[in-house]
Amino acid sequence: MMQSTNTDHQQVSTAALVPFTLITFAISWGILGLYIYFPGEAAGWFGEITGKDPAFVLAVWAPAFAAFAVVLYCGGVRGARAFLSRLGLWRCPAGWAGFLLLGIPLVFVAGAALKGTLLTDPLPFDTLGAAVSAMVFMLFLGPVEEFGWRGVALPILQRHMAPLWAGLIIGATWGLWPPGRNCLNSSGLNVRILPRPSSSNHRF
Repeated sequence: MMQSTNTDHQQVSTAALVPFTLITFAISWGILGLYIYFPGEAAGWFGEITGKDPAFVLAVWAPAFAAFAVVLYCGGVRGARAFLSRLGLWRCPAGWAGFLLLGIPLVFVAGAALKGTLLTDPLPFDTLGAAVSAMVFMLFLGPVEEFGWRGVALPILQRHMAPLWAGLIIGATWGLWPPGRNCLNSSGLNVRILPRPSSSNHRF
């Protein structure tokens, strides 16, 4: 969807990967580090962290903030407009779009059916409105970070190597970065994005 980091005035340089990476990790781990190492103070300042807490959303969106920082630095406002204009460039065939919308959810349904939990586990939502609200929230929570990974980092790497190797580097970096619930839960915290089922003790 976003294949180039050219701006109207200047190309985002390869060296921009350094500040992009530093800003991304500094925002994410700076915020979550407070909750991991100073949980009492952080909760007092920002409240208990959850999947919908603004501090958590800011940490998840860190790659996007880093991306716009380097794009604005290299190309200014016009460069940022050119960067955003590529949101309208869709090169995904209809078949792949259908797979994303229908195929992947069906994989999860099939997995639950094989485990025998398709009709036994309680639903995490009490109403259809709550389910739609959660889906809309998740639509914006996760994909925004791709402004950084696919919008800036991946195109820069692909100037110097094949897409396969660029993708592997991005994947490895992402594996070290994500401010996910596992890192927080390891310190006794819990990040819940979905509501807790009323008839279950599962935590999300």
